[in-house]
Amino acid sequence: MRIISLLPAATDILAVLGKAPELVGRTHECDWPPEVASVPVVTTSSIDQDRMSSREISAAVGGAHRGSSLYGLDTARFAELAPDLVLTQDLCEVCALSYRRVAAELRVLETDTKVLSLEPRTLGQVLGCIQLVGAELGLGELAEHRVAELTARLDAVRAAVAGRPKPRVAAIEWLDPLWPAGHWVPEQIAAAGGLPLLATAGEHTKSVHWDLLVAARPDIVLVLPCGFPPERTEAELHLLTDHPQWTDVAPSAVWVLDGPAYFNRPGPRVVRGAEVLAQVLHGIQVGEPVTSAEARRVS
Repeated sequence: MRIISLLPAATDILAVLGKAPELVGRTHECDWPPEVASVPVVTTSSIDQDRMSSREISAAVGGAHRGSSLYGLDTARFAELAPDLVLTQDLCEVCALSYRRVAAELRVLETDTKVLSLEPRTLGQVLGCIQLVGAELGLGELAEHRVAELTARLDAVRAAVAGRPKPRVAAIEWLDPLWPAGHWVPEQIAAAGGLPLLATAGEHTKSVHWDLLVAARPDIVLVLPCGFPPERTEAELHLLTDHPQWTDVAPSAVWVLDGPAYFNRPGPRVVRGAEVLAQVLHGIQVGEPVTSAEARRVS
């Protein structure tokens, strides 16, 4: 089967199902597993993250996840690749091309390509997407096995931290303006033995006033901006720590995490995110040792 992934999380799912070799097209943001780097890119973005500040990026996308014009699709290359299946989403138009736009493009191209939209908001729904893609690829049994493995890892995290005091945890998905992480991130925090603040499981969040962060009284602040690698996050951390109200927040610890790998994308690696948080919140190793590339304490 010839597959195009228009969602990095979908590319992650294909990888755990052993279908990455059948990927014939991807987004410019699909970067895992490393071997997909050789797969043709079929999308473009009007956002230059390397040159624009967080505030400028936020202004460009409209400030409220209304960025349907941010991404372009190379329709000529898309048609040339002749996919049998396209994986996309309709959850957040800032994160990837939406199902509606892809379906419209396909109607213009007059192809019978199937489009599968993934729209998870919770950990359970993330795992459900693996089953959905597996069923579409005729790999239902393998998908069930992969989900069982991931579920067992989540259970191991919960068991490892059971009975421990729960630190109050604020997860920040964007620095300027201040934006808490929602969807599955509160569940990752809860699974790792923390009390998530500012957002609830499954919630599609929006920017918040600094007064809310101050009032939340977090013990720990997790910084995991959407789409930013840890190095970029550290370079912009001053947007948090230099804010006049930061001294009123006064958390006991601040951690920079790899958001794109383990927290921003609704793929199988969110389970690794929960394992990382067990180490961050309680100093407990679950699974492989946590590396500095995954989590760095900065204060």
